[in-house]
Amino acid sequence: MKIGPRNLITDVAGLRVGNAQNDAIKTGTTVLLGDVPFTAAVHVMGGAPGTRETDLLAPDKLVQEVDALVLSGGSAFGLDAPSGVCDGLRKMGRGFKVGDAIVPIVPGAILFDLLNGGDKNWDENPYKDLGAKALADVSEDFDLGTVGAGTGATTQELKGGLGSASVVLDNGITVGALVAVNAIGSVIQGEQQHFWAAPFEVNGEYGGHGSAASLDPLQPSQAFASPPHSTNTTIAIIATDAVLTQAEATRMAVAAHDGMARAIIPSHTPFDGDLVFAAATGKIPLTDSPMDQLALGQAAASSLSRAIARGVYEATADAGDTMPTWHDKWAKG
Repeated sequence: MKIGPRNLITDVAGLRVGNAQNDAIKTGTTVLLGDVPFTAAVHVMGGAPGTRETDLLAPDKLVQEVDALVLSGGSAFGLDAPSGVCDGLRKMGRGFKVGDAIVPIVPGAILFDLLNGGDKNWDENPYKDLGAKALADVSEDFDLGTVGAGTGATTQELKGGLGSASVVLDNGITVGALVAVNAIGSVIQGEQQHFWAAPFEVNGEYGGHGSAASLDPLQPSQAFASPPHSTNTTIAIIATDAVLTQAEATRMAVAAHDGMARAIIPSHTPFDGDLVFAAATGKIPLTDSPMDQLALGQAAASSLSRAIARGVYEATADAGDTMPTWHDKWAKG
């Protein structure tokens, strides 16, 4: 296996990502857009999810493909971000056709970033506009860290952020991950600079610091003497150019949650709405061997672990932050 040329989810041909953020509010929205409709699925393992149109992604439902997926800050307010994307897609003539009508189907998920130091006293919900701006921003190249849905994200002891990573399998299939890291748990090993995702790092993509000499995966959970004061949520998309049914895409999303659990401790808590979307553009057929599905699942998990660490590693500081960045704590060390 090797990483893709960009080491981004857009190494999956036919996909583009757009970001929009409001730095005063400390929040933002991220859109994954397909050049053509793609198979989509979802799997939720957190106890406090916030979603839109995800019921349609079950394998037994009528709609099997979508044009876009949305990740957004804003908690319940952020569920309006897909509305801005819907409006833009309708103007493009894209969506599910019902007679003469066009209905864009834009599933979305949100994270909680309402207590991160930003000014939340808006007069009008800003997320529909952020969704529209993110759609207008789509490109194969995009920034990581404090952008898009990762703008106001936090973890147990550091700023979170928007992360991405990719891998090309030996059979030529590409798998990519996109994630807004906003976890109750920790992405680092104790009070050290080492990421829990260190075993999966490629080419020093998050500092090349390796693992700590002594690992104690129970330690971060012990930081909670009482329940957290807010909910958080890490939301992700795993994409591939393989030909997958919706059921097969769902299985890939399930496997990707292993990568979240390896990179964030604890993850999938009652206070997180941890969720993984899957997207399959359908360019490369799988063989009849079940090993293809196994390889996809492993690539999805490892790519998501790497993307999570990259999102935190690339976060940048801003006035009024409630958490330091990774670089604030260790870049000079």
